[in-house]
Amino acid sequence: MTELSKTHTWVEGKWYEGNPPLIGPRTHSFWLGSNVFDGARSFEGVMPDLDLHCERLNRSAINLGMKPTMRMEEMVELATEGMTRFLPEEATYIRPMYWSENDGPGIIAGDPDSTRFCMCIFETPMPAKDASNSLTLSPFRRPTMENMPVNAKAGCLYPNNARASREAQGRGFDNAIMLDALGNVAELTSANVFMVKDGEVLTPFWNGTFLNGITRQRVIKLLRGAGYKVHEATLSYQDFKEADEIFSTGNYAKVVPVHKIDDRILEIGPIAAKARELYWEFAHVNVPA
Repeated sequence: MTELSKTHTWVEGKWYEGNPPLIGPRTHSFWLGSNVFDGARSFEGVMPDLDLHCERLNRSAINLGMKPTMRMEEMVELATEGMTRFLPEEATYIRPMYWSENDGPGIIAGDPDSTRFCMCIFETPMPAKDASNSLTLSPFRRPTMENMPVNAKAGCLYPNNARASREAQGRGFDNAIMLDALGNVAELTSANVFMVKDGEVLTPFWNGTFLNGITRQRVIKLLRGAGYKVHEATLSYQDFKEADEIFSTGNYAKVVPVHKIDDRILEIGPIAAKARELYWEFAHVNVPA
């Protein structure tokens, strides 16, 4: 068993070190997947957009049929308190979560009144500044609202992304581009994706089939504010294969360039580098109170 990194979890008024047992075999979330989460980052003394992540958690809970029990401000305060248990140089992942404890009417639905909350903070390093990824096309696609709760950051969505990730890694790639049901590019298995063509930035138009990431939205605003033309558009895999640059955005790694798509080698371009620079500048100027 892999040893867990340094971890502290808050639940029902108390902090626990490590991985406390919180659910059992009768817990609705354990057997029917009624849980939502969000993730923020703490690194270099900053926690960018922590408030937005906490707000989204509450929206996710409502969209999955639960009753949020924590205000955004309470979660931000809790995360700030939790970070005092880590050293300043320790980068962490901040993960607030809700889950249904009891079965509701008809068993399949959870009981909204049994919603429980915890916040888990664990040490995990940020990727190196010079990190980059290789991509390929996944045979698996993103679901639509008709068949999965894509309007929530729900745990039940991630096994599909996980199998796409495993399949790509089995072929020697770091990550994969996933298409939506219509065959247009949606996202990577674990991040949103951008491309650059002729000096302009393009990213898939958010059509509800993939997560409209907080870091994605932030990078779009930062690039536009710096004078770049950024378009949200319907994009094909061929568009990405012919791109001048590709980079990803996501909470876990923030901004990461792509050095290879299938058998084509890409240069790490200036716009991807600028996107990362702009994000780091934003994160360190806009420090939460």
